[in-house]
Amino acid sequence: MTEHLGGTVIPTGFDVPVEPLRRAAHYTGEPGCIAEARDFAARFLEQLRTEWCAAPDGRAGGELLLMVSELVTNADRHSDGPYILELEGTDSCVTVSVYDSSSALPRRYPKDPARVGRHGLEIVHALAADVSVERVPVGKRVRARFELRR
Repeated sequence: MTEHLGGTVIPTGFDVPVEPLRRAAHYTGEPGCIAEARDFAARFLEQLRTEWCAAPDGRAGGELLLMVSELVTNADRHSDGPYILELEGTDSCVTVSVYDSSSALPRRYPKDPARVGRHGLEIVHALAADVSVERVPVGKRVRARFELRR
């Protein structure tokens, strides 16, 4: 940002680009990993509130943790190895990426209230502003962008 006073340009120092907050955690798939991932995401959201002055709406915190839970649970159940949870955020959104060792892409089933289970990706699509899945050299990455204010 630049201020103009009487024709003089005074740099204020606020025109420097700011990088999003980024954190990543590695999980082995041992019991308790999903709860640890939720706790990691809750701490990340608190850090966004503090460092980025993020002001999520009333339901955002719970919905973000649900989305993280669903993505990490899918990685835990469908891969044969460890997985990584990566969070990137600003004052307006959080991008959740989960990397796992399985190259099989997740399948989104049609809505069916009678079906028991397999609603994870359906839930993620309902909560996220954008969802993408891609193969990476060691498996796949599922990425979902979550808006903090709707």
